[in-house]
Amino acid sequence: MAIDMSEKATLIIKNISNLITMRGPNRPRKKEEMSEIGLIKNGIIAASKDKIIYVGSGDLPKDIEIAQDAKIINAQGKTVTPGLIDSHTHLVHGGSREYELFKKLEGESYLDILSSGGGIYDTVESTKKASFDELLKKAEKSLNRMLSYGVTTVEAKSGYGLDDFDTELKQLEVIKELNRIHPIDLVPTFLGAHAIPKKYQGNVDKFVDILITEMIPYVAEKNLAKFCDVFCEKGVFSVDQSRKILSAAKEHGLFLKIHADEIEPLGGTELAAELGCVSADHLVGASDEGLKKMAENNVIATLLPTTTFFLQSEKYANARKMIELGIPIALSTDYNPGSSPTENLQLVMTFGAIKLHMNPKEIITSVTINAACALKLEDKIGSLEVGKKADMAIFDVPNIEYLIYHFGVNHTQTVIKNGEVHDIAVVS
Repeated sequence: MAIDMSEKATLIIKNISNLITMRGPNRPRKKEEMSEIGLIKNGIIAASKDKIIYVGSGDLPKDIEIAQDAKIINAQGKTVTPGLIDSHTHLVHGGSREYELFKKLEGESYLDILSSGGGIYDTVESTKKASFDELLKKAEKSLNRMLSYGVTTVEAKSGYGLDDFDTELKQLEVIKELNRIHPIDLVPTFLGAHAIPKKYQGNVDKFVDILITEMIPYVAEKNLAKFCDVFCEKGVFSVDQSRKILSAAKEHGLFLKIHADEIEPLGGTELAAELGCVSADHLVGASDEGLKKMAENNVIATLLPTTTFFLQSEKYANARKMIELGIPIALSTDYNPGSSPTENLQLVMTFGAIKLHMNPKEIITSVTINAACALKLEDKIGSLEVGKKADMAIFDVPNIEYLIYHFGVNHTQTVIKNGEVHDIAVVS
């Protein structure tokens, strides 16, 4: 690859048995492209501070100067990938809902739990009561876990304040502060339209008007979010209501995401194509026509298989059909307290193989360059190429197949974020 000789190498990873570069165009990878991972055997990569300056095989070219205090890592027998990207999370929230799992196992429905004050309303109340520092410390703990699994960039949504705008803003401010103090880079998303607030159950359009005229303009003006999201589903926000919310967000300069057709083919997938959403997420119930329109309009499908698993659903998103149609796929944890309480993106990768029938190369693409595209960061992260951020993960595995096959454990040895080395304890 090209060499940037303008700065000295401050970090060198050498003797890499399997270097997964994901080199290629800075756009979503589709169809067969999802299996083109840019593998280099006996690879070497050099960074100067937070920027990659060389990627290749064998030895470092002699004309690259090495800083006196350069960190040199021997990755013989290891696999190195771009830093993993978790492109759909509900990171900042109060409380937890472990009691719900066992109520569901005893036969209680989600609606029964919701009517008794549980479900998302439980989290809304807990988040409202939690202080800024309490939310920050809880989310920071989750970010530390994510980093340990090789994750270097995370999307984080609000959505547990609903009509309590102060709580929505508190969540976004926590995300902003975490972005300042934590090694992981955070991408904020405003999800005020996560559920219908109790007081607006009989007048949803009134709440939609508040989102459009008050909340979205303020969030955009204060630069508190990069994306706006909405939960378009039966019993939540209709297609027309979702269109109004997302159209307003687009007018205010926010990029669009949508929770679409998680359970039923309501039409959220078609709406994502119509409005040019960057991604449509969940898609378990997406219609064939909706998927075709997503493919035609280059909408990324962010699939969340651990959510489907935790909800004990039998039907999973049809990843194979999406790939055949030319829809680029990203995989994510959907980390949240109600339906996917896990920060383990490596586990999601295994579910991508077993439940979504994706091959290992497609899976690694879905948590690197395609996930970067889902956050509109493909020019900075998602592949290991000269000029991009020095975000990498070193896994103590002989190949990516083993990373996915040996599940339920953490294979991360070292994470490099912005050129800074974070060693992770691995029991071997």
